[in-house]
Amino acid sequence: MAKVLVIRLSSFGDVAMLVPVIFSVASKYPQDRFSVMTRKAFSPLFENLGFNINVIPLDLGKKHKGISGYFKVTEKILSQGYTHIADEHDVLRSKGIRYSMKIFGRKTAHINKGREEKQAAIDNKTLYPPLKHTIERYQDVFDKLGFPAPMVFNNLFDFVPRNFSALKSITSEKKGRWIGIAPFSKHKGKIYPLEKMEKVVEALSKEENTTLFLFGSGKEEQKVLSLWGQKYPNIINPIGKLNLSRELLLISYLDVMLSMDSANMHLASLVQVPVVSVWGATHPSLGFYGFRQDPKNAIQIDLDCRPCSVFGDLPCQRVDYACLNRISETSIVEQIHKVLEKKTE
Repeated sequence: MAKVLVIRLSSFGDVAMLVPVIFSVASKYPQDRFSVMTRKAFSPLFENLGFNINVIPLDLGKKHKGISGYFKVTEKILSQGYTHIADEHDVLRSKGIRYSMKIFGRKTAHINKGREEKQAAIDNKTLYPPLKHTIERYQDVFDKLGFPAPMVFNNLFDFVPRNFSALKSITSEKKGRWIGIAPFSKHKGKIYPLEKMEKVVEALSKEENTTLFLFGSGKEEQKVLSLWGQKYPNIINPIGKLNLSRELLLISYLDVMLSMDSANMHLASLVQVPVVSVWGATHPSLGFYGFRQDPKNAIQIDLDCRPCSVFGDLPCQRVDYACLNRISETSIVEQIHKVLEKKTE
């Protein structure tokens, strides 16, 4: 029996994209055991995937912080008898664990993030054919370790029953169309201007038989979402009221999610909810598009300067963020309508 340690610590969206891969691999090799090392906050993504998958949650803010935390983790890992290490992150901490295990004769493999390819695509604006998807890069690591597997994952709720009663503290039974709105991302280059997004929210909130659910985190995001919830009808703001498991449950009941290039796109993908995604500084062809999402639902415009970044973290050289500001509110609303119409066919 092999014992495989799988490492992916961040970011949220990248960790979510590991879910289909680890499930598919573990399904093909039921005789082996797979342990996913990730941040404690992300643990619910992996907790119900299968009998031979478990989670090693890290508290990188306290218990496992810094050098002392790293040595605690490494010492524990060395004592657990792992035979293989799948480093799906390839950062300083995961490299240290990987090298330590390699010294003791364990078989290791790590992700090729394709940094040079991505930079070349940005420099030359050559985006077709698309670069290898992150999920494929994760699969490559398991191939190298000797665990090739076909993709068989479909939906997180294939493994646990959906219990709508867990949502009764924020909403009653589902009636009409449910639309999720996730207007935030970590970097400005990936956020549709909030004044324009508010117009999208206003238009959708006035539509008959429609309920909007707003998604975000943190105090500043809460302020914006609370204001929208007060100004417009048919809006429910669950921020701060749901843990990750219940948030995924709520998302699974949506008819469509409107998201940036952000974690919510990937969470919705894990529960087979169609996503209309808005792209600015980044681009779907760089390998971070939602799992099995329809490429037609990516809203973006062509500019000579885009994409300018893999992660959207660089300041706009034009200053005006035209890649986002020139996307009309109407085009977003129309694409959401197309998705809803398709679901009723």
